[in-house]
Amino acid sequence: MQPACLACVAFAAVAAIAAVPVHSAEDVAVEAVRQGEAVEIHARAVIAAPIGLVWQVITDYERLPGFIPGLSKSAIRDRRGNRLFLEQSGEARFLFFSFPIEVTLEVTESPPQSVTSRAVGGNVRRMTGRYELTDDGPQRVLLRYSGLIEPDFRLPPLVGVAALRSTVEEQFTAMVAEIERRAPTSR
Repeated sequence: MQPACLACVAFAAVAAIAAVPVHSAEDVAVEAVRQGEAVEIHARAVIAAPIGLVWQVITDYERLPGFIPGLSKSAIRDRRGNRLFLEQSGEARFLFFSFPIEVTLEVTESPPQSVTSRAVGGNVRRMTGRYELTDDGPQRVLLRYSGLIEPDFRLPPLVGVAALRSTVEEQFTAMVAEIERRAPTSR
C-alpha cells in the first residue's frame, strides 16, 4: 500500500501512538475494493497544517515505525536525488489473522505534491502507492493516498480485503495524527 502507507502504504508498526489526538470518522475516509487477487485502496483527509509539514511527515521514512501501527522496519537503502529505495516490513492484522509484509519500494518524490512508490522486491506480487498533497486553503492540506496491493500469498476472500482496509485505515489515521501532533496549532 502506502511509501508509508506505503506508503504508503507501507505496512505499519506495533508502536503505540501516545499523546496523539483521536480522529473521528469524518476526519479520515478509507475505501478498499478487491480487484481480482489485488486490493485497491483509496484514503483522504483534510489536515490543518502547512503543506511543508505534511510533506516532512510523509517522507520521514526511517521514523515511520515510531508512529505507524504494524510497521516494524523502514530503512532507506539507497537515495539518488528524488528517487530512493526503501525496505519496509511489518504486518497487516485483522481479528486473529496476521499477514506478514516485507517489501522493497522504489520511491519517487515530487516535492511538495506527490510521493509515488512501487514494489521491486519482497513478498508482494504487485504493490503501488501514491500520496498526493493539495493546498486546500491557508494552513490546510488535502492528503490523498491511492494504492494497489497483490500479496505473494492468497488472501482469504472476505477477511483479506477487510484486513488490508483495516490496516490502511489505522496507518493512514496514524499518519494524519502525527502530522497534527507536529503542527504548530496543536501545541
